[in-house]
Amino acid sequence: MADQAVTCSLLKGETDMAQVRDQWTTRAGFILAAVGSAIGLGNIWRYPYVAYENGGGAFLIPYFFALLTAGIPILLLEYVLGHRSRGSSPISYRRLSQKWEWLGWWQALLAFVISTYYMIILAWALSYTWFSFGTQWGEDTESFFFGQYLGSNQAEGFWDIGGLQWSVVIPVVLLWAFVYFVMRRQAHRGIERMARIMMPILIGMMVVFTIRGITLEGATAGLNALLTPDFSALTDPNVWVAAYGQVFFSLSVGFATMITYASYLKKDEDLANSGLIAAFANSGFEFMAAIGIFGALGFLATQSGTEVEHVVGQTIGLAFVIFPRIISELPWLNSLFGVLFFGSLVFAGLTSVVSLVEPSVSAIRDKLGVARTTAVNWICGLAALVSLLYATNGGLIYLDVVDHYLNSYGLLIGAILMAVATAWTTRKIRDLQAHINQVSDIHIGNWWVLCVSVITPLVLIVMTGLNIVDEWKVPYGGYEISGLLVIGWGSLIITVIAAVIFQRLAWKTDDALTSHEKEGA
Repeated sequence: MADQAVTCSLLKGETDMAQVRDQWTTRAGFILAAVGSAIGLGNIWRYPYVAYENGGGAFLIPYFFALLTAGIPILLLEYVLGHRSRGSSPISYRRLSQKWEWLGWWQALLAFVISTYYMIILAWALSYTWFSFGTQWGEDTESFFFGQYLGSNQAEGFWDIGGLQWSVVIPVVLLWAFVYFVMRRQAHRGIERMARIMMPILIGMMVVFTIRGITLEGATAGLNALLTPDFSALTDPNVWVAAYGQVFFSLSVGFATMITYASYLKKDEDLANSGLIAAFANSGFEFMAAIGIFGALGFLATQSGTEVEHVVGQTIGLAFVIFPRIISELPWLNSLFGVLFFGSLVFAGLTSVVSLVEPSVSAIRDKLGVARTTAVNWICGLAALVSLLYATNGGLIYLDVVDHYLNSYGLLIGAILMAVATAWTTRKIRDLQAHINQVSDIHIGNWWVLCVSVITPLVLIVMTGLNIVDEWKVPYGGYEISGLLVIGWGSLIITVIAAVIFQRLAWKTDDALTSHEKEGA
């Protein structure tokens, strides 16, 4: 997942809206931030289980197609929207047309909702940092995760919310306290110094685990499942929708993060080069993580005498079943490797959470003219409260549903609307192309205009429509219809309503808004 915000020399200091907008101190800082999307939970936790759910090798074709036709084009579109407007997401869309300001709010709110359940995954990683001492998960890592660790967090029915699971609540509270401190105190430089140590450790651990995963007995079966495509699965719209959702999730596009941070760039920074580096580094890292995990799945299949696709029952916790098993199979220093891996994973996730809440903080500061500390109080406080929903008996179910609907519908519909706003209603796609080429060493051609204007929205409309029809026939996950409507579609509808309400509020920072509008006039 995107680790953009705090793995670099982000801000020169806290400023009021009436002052000069914050900037990245160096171009290298922004590139490091963009490449940081390659070392988030979205790559290590989400990509392997999404690929596992959608046929392994069959998933690779739509994944790379989605990367080239939508992921990279939309990433560059977000870069140029933020860089050109030099404002938060609502300002960026308002600069296109006042009618589209709500879309900027909606995408920022999607990032906010993602942060609420993303923190739960991070709490699991923090718990597993402790479990690494003495490899407390034992031999049966699946039973440990879903039984001993989350045993009382399993619901008997969709609406069996139940009480709080304290094994999850305690690390969630600790993590939100840390994020709150970082957001309030602007402790970005300290985070950067830690990142210089922890991020290379995480990458090193992933290399070690990948090598160990593919050298385990039976790893070939897992690798065959990952690399051999089942072409019949390509007719399943769910596979294609999952691919687009994963690309958007891991690249942090569709929920305002990259718009916000591109706005902190200096006026002459290279956009195209940074975007291509971020996209391919991201995909390369998560593919490496998948190789290690599928190698371990082959090992587990060999040990249990089952097929690879039947090794793990609940895929959403796949990483917390497989990585502990790989750690246990290392020949020495198992506890040390476990602590280093899960500890650095926690840190990578924390930087991601900061980048997810920053778009809402930036937007509220721009719109309401409040101090940063006030905006942080509102956003972090509300997000922490919502996170508790996922730490209840039904938390795992609600996390699965919200994650599915936000990524299968929210991010994709947001991307469709981005294309409509820039290419069809305001007709400013050529101006945006010219802006990218003006500041970039690598010029983007008509392929980008064609993707944003035609290919991306057309493919996303078809895939989303087919997915809706398919899920109308067979409800997602076999969950109750009432639950999918309230928790799934409800989360999307609430964010849209909130976005419209925010648009209708009066701007309290007229000077800042008009200064942004004059810059691009």
